[in-house]
Amino acid sequence: MPFIPHTEQDIETMLGSIGVNGIEELFDEIPNALRGDHLQDVPSRLTEMTISRLMSERATQDKQPLCFVGAGAYEHYIPAAVWQIATRGEFYSAYTPYQAEASQGTLQLVYEYQTMMASLTGMDVSNASLYDGASGLAEAVLMAVRANRRSKSRRILMPRTVHPNYRKVADTIVRNQGIVLEEIDYEHDTGCLDPGMSMFESGDFCALVIQQPNFFGNLEEVGALTDWAHRHNALVIGVINPLSLALLKPPGEWGQDGADIVCGEGQPLGVPLSSGGPYFGILCCRRDLVRQMPGRIVGRTVDPDGNPGYTLTLQAREQHIRRAKATSNVCTNQNLLVIAATLYMSLLGVEGLERVALACHANTLALADRLSSITGVERCFQGPLFHEAVLRFPRPVQEVLATLLEKGVLGGYDLSTEYPELGNASLICATETKTENDLQRYTDALQGIMLSESPL
Repeated sequence: MPFIPHTEQDIETMLGSIGVNGIEELFDEIPNALRGDHLQDVPSRLTEMTISRLMSERATQDKQPLCFVGAGAYEHYIPAAVWQIATRGEFYSAYTPYQAEASQGTLQLVYEYQTMMASLTGMDVSNASLYDGASGLAEAVLMAVRANRRSKSRRILMPRTVHPNYRKVADTIVRNQGIVLEEIDYEHDTGCLDPGMSMFESGDFCALVIQQPNFFGNLEEVGALTDWAHRHNALVIGVINPLSLALLKPPGEWGQDGADIVCGEGQPLGVPLSSGGPYFGILCCRRDLVRQMPGRIVGRTVDPDGNPGYTLTLQAREQHIRRAKATSNVCTNQNLLVIAATLYMSLLGVEGLERVALACHANTLALADRLSSITGVERCFQGPLFHEAVLRFPRPVQEVLATLLEKGVLGGYDLSTEYPELGNASLICATETKTENDLQRYTDALQGIMLSESPL
């Protein structure tokens, strides 16, 4: 907080009230062996004016490059009203609305979010919410293993086209519970899964994960993949970018019966990049799986006088209710981010979301076309895409991106570590925030690098 009002006398009075002689005694349960020595390089405390100036000077050292990096976190324009409302005291300082009679505004807003998200994904139920998209996938996997009565397997088919960080987080959370994430490769000419899943050996498995659009930005044959999984008695876990659903078929309509569980990252809906967080995770499912869903669900009812009212109707994961029997040990939510997302969707509406998605798609296509016209630069995949495209450079991608950054351009996400088979490949993204001049600036910068004969 920017201002702490307690004087030395206030602090002594508070400590005396609880019967301790100093602040150090508040931490006496920490063993001496775990205590660190004084930090050598931390200066003595500064005045308010001095520290304000110091932090301002450090802030000016940050560059403001043009950002063409996506890979799961996107730079979108956020209307000023979103956070002006979200940071009002009623929302900003409110925690979990356990007391319904004192939390009707928060509960109604969460109910509206759930309604919007269920509509956007085509699913029956939405919770509110999880930490982020990656932990959302892990929770979806755990949920599928609990819910699939037609399979005794603890194997989950996990395509390499799913975000690498999502796969790593999911593996970290589920592997000690005997759940195996079986990696499925993609077709290297299309950047998508084989719709017939011919690469997969027969056997019992619990669920198939499908990301749409996938990590490369390519569009999977979700209908064929969903039907294939259901024919093999497996559930389908869809991983989505919520903004893409303004244009693409919702997972609730994939194939004949739709996906069973849907998860994803909510950051595109009114949440700034903020150096990596906080974000929030989306989780939706079919009605018959709701008892296996971690998180909180808000319901709407009426009181004896017929007035609408809102309350928490399901808290399946709450440790204070189920403790060891809880379906998840993640026992908080990202309510403030959900508030921002609800405001964002309300302000833009159906037409606004569609226009943003179309602008992102058009800008990414335009940028990919411009860059791939440079000698030596090529598109890795030629199929339909959304939001992102994969380019291959004739020079080491790490060096190309580093040189672009020197020119004030964050040129993309380096794929060479997770996908070495693609060569010097980078994932690029251009959202609705990019102008014609921005696209040209990137093109000119990359053109200059490719024409340079000196090593980068």
